[in-house]
Amino acid sequence: MSTIYETAENPVSIDEIVHVLSHRPIATTREREWSGVTVDMYAPLPDVSDRYPALDHHLICYCPSGSARLVQGRDGSVHESLVSAGVSMLMPAGYDSLWEGSASATARLRIPAALISSAGEQTGRRSTSQIEIRNVFETRDPVIEHVALILMGELDRKPHPAQTLIVDHVSFALAAHLIRSYNVFEPVVPQLPPALSKVEIARLTAYIESNLDRQIGLVELAAIVNVSRFHFTRLFKQSTGMTAISFVEQCRIRRAQSLIMETALPLSEVALMTGFSDQSHFTRRFHRHVGYTPAAFAREHGRRRGVKGKPN
Repeated sequence: MSTIYETAENPVSIDEIVHVLSHRPIATTREREWSGVTVDMYAPLPDVSDRYPALDHHLICYCPSGSARLVQGRDGSVHESLVSAGVSMLMPAGYDSLWEGSASATARLRIPAALISSAGEQTGRRSTSQIEIRNVFETRDPVIEHVALILMGELDRKPHPAQTLIVDHVSFALAAHLIRSYNVFEPVVPQLPPALSKVEIARLTAYIESNLDRQIGLVELAAIVNVSRFHFTRLFKQSTGMTAISFVEQCRIRRAQSLIMETALPLSEVALMTGFSDQSHFTRRFHRHVGYTPAAFAREHGRRRGVKGKPN
């Protein structure tokens, strides 16, 4: 689909935006008349090429599941990335925008400017000139994610008098967080991405160990934990203290050691079964990790090698 709108003289409001977009939400809180954040849920869009006018409110697009490669354009800058589960995009009021590529499923949180101003007053900022929300093309923010999940959960529940109180407090908390973490007048505090969980590490390890007989790419490993290759590289190093490539190689060497000790397979077959391109490469990497050549390791552990194996 392709839709282009000229930038309007008057920014588009939360009520008007549903009539401006080329697609419709699959679920929304609009009928609930929440006074805080409005939440619109959108299904994945495989073919996007849209340009939209500026908004009079702040927008957070949170990806709850799936992944898609998306190009965003705002404030004269263009950003391309793989948007995956847990990623948020923050577009401040007053920015016209360009969206191209594919869009993942999104929860779009629309925050009234008045809510930001009210939170600013509560934090001692008496003037709106002290508040300017940053444009952020991509972030993994656990607070935004937590708030988005709460609001999505309330959308899934039947309306209840308590819901207004919950949404009001959560909305105000989100506004306060944006002022604290995304106000251009506040110092930028680098955020470390959350580490991979033990379950995710176990899932990755099981996948690697089941595929040691072939090359394993970073893209496929990143897909297992539903993040981009770029984020996966940093997350894995942060979580394990080593690169994913080093981890895979260590798994290959451990498997090779087990095969050498427990079988009489020729070393050339051990090399192929553990994903090394040839026996010479296998020998070099094995010696680097273990301190022995594969043949010396076999002799040290008392196993007789098959005649088809070439001595190392």
